[in-house]
Amino acid sequence: MISFIVSIGVLIAGYFLYGNFIERVFKADPDRSTPAYRLRDHVDFVPLPAWKAFLIQFLNIAGLGPIFGAISGAMFGPSAFLWIVLGCIFGGAVHDYFSGMLSVRHNGLSISEVVGIYLGDHTKQAIRLFTVVLLVFVGTVFLVGPAKIIDELTGNFADQWMWVAIILIYYVLSTLLPIDRLIGKLYPIFGLAMLIMALGLLIALLSGQYAIPEVTFSNLHNMTENPEKTPLFPILFVTIACGAVSGFHATQSPMISRCVANESQGKPIFFGAMITEGIVALIWAAAAMVFMDNVEGLNAAMAANHNNAAWAANEIVTAMLGSTGGILALIGIVAAPITSGDTAFRSARLVIADTFSLKQDSIRKRLYISSPLFIIAFLLTLVDFGIIWRYFAWSNQSLAVVVLWTITAYLYYAGKCYWISLVPAVFMTMVCTTYILIAPEGFELDNSIAYAGGAITTLCITIVFRVYVRRKKTTFDINYV
Repeated sequence: MISFIVSIGVLIAGYFLYGNFIERVFKADPDRSTPAYRLRDHVDFVPLPAWKAFLIQFLNIAGLGPIFGAISGAMFGPSAFLWIVLGCIFGGAVHDYFSGMLSVRHNGLSISEVVGIYLGDHTKQAIRLFTVVLLVFVGTVFLVGPAKIIDELTGNFADQWMWVAIILIYYVLSTLLPIDRLIGKLYPIFGLAMLIMALGLLIALLSGQYAIPEVTFSNLHNMTENPEKTPLFPILFVTIACGAVSGFHATQSPMISRCVANESQGKPIFFGAMITEGIVALIWAAAAMVFMDNVEGLNAAMAANHNNAAWAANEIVTAMLGSTGGILALIGIVAAPITSGDTAFRSARLVIADTFSLKQDSIRKRLYISSPLFIIAFLLTLVDFGIIWRYFAWSNQSLAVVVLWTITAYLYYAGKCYWISLVPAVFMTMVCTTYILIAPEGFELDNSIAYAGGAITTLCITIVFRVYVRRKKTTFDINYV
């Protein structure tokens, strides 16, 4: 219990201490006009109150990530606490703050365009395609998944495809309508519901007779049932993405960067939302560890239920919060993925619009871009692309790697403290390269070979990056940022 309470305290302290430091490094300027006012179009560029922008950003980046990922990560034991705390403060919050604020400085551009500014056109073209494909896959999965859950909860009252159609109609509306119309009204409500659910679990954990495992040297070993098949490094660092480091956040932050009314709001909106997500993930990880008395019980229960995190989440909330918890679980398990799906499509529209410099001031223009995305998504619902989806976790963290290197390049060009992003960039590069070498969906190499290959690849990438930025710095004009 002590480790859990200390972990929450460290996350909160990280917001005030490290968050202030990061803000000073970036030099947020409260007197500088933001795109929300300068490019206001009453569709995507709309100034929002800081509290509303925070809740939208929180729900955008959270979804089911800090719930399902934390439950799966808890199967490794208290090591999950360390990764959530350290990853969130020094990796995820830095990643989210700079991806959001660099977008603010560059007229609300999508992350692919920001990457291109600092890492070149070739990288930009690759990330453009990468992010659109990633976002369409996210939107599709969160189209079919919630429809299946609703169909089961309603006792097959209607055909599953009817629910797919209803959710798809909502996706179309949330993608096309001004951000303050539908998203701006629903997201704060669902965001608060997720926070209330987490707060309820926190109170239950603190007031109940739960023995939350402590972070000790003896408890930091891999507690999964097959440590050789699922080594703590790198599997844990990919399993818990939202709540620690997640590349998907970089696709969402630019959407809110167009709604930031003042640069001084960047810290609470971007850094603060990530820290909040870390706290939520920490609570869910702790709840999962005591769900079946201990971590070993959690592993056994998950194995018996096909590692179904949705089942575990529903059981945890219902057991700890009763009937009220069941309602909140319904909101979390159904509404959260839907709210991730709609912003995935909206973000994909913005990426494409930025790619071809297309204005989005009329609904006809927005429909022109969005229609193919929805047609592709619907066709994908007819295909079993489970194998492709297995690569999402790795792809998500790989995008985070690219964004962290982009942030490092910006800080290097600006003559600022680039170590704050270089260290997590190198670490996450090692995670991703080792993961694809060791994972079943990758090359399935022996662990020792995968570690050596990951280290060598990371070293080569770091050297290439250093050569590139040293050459580009001589011609890069940092003054226009």
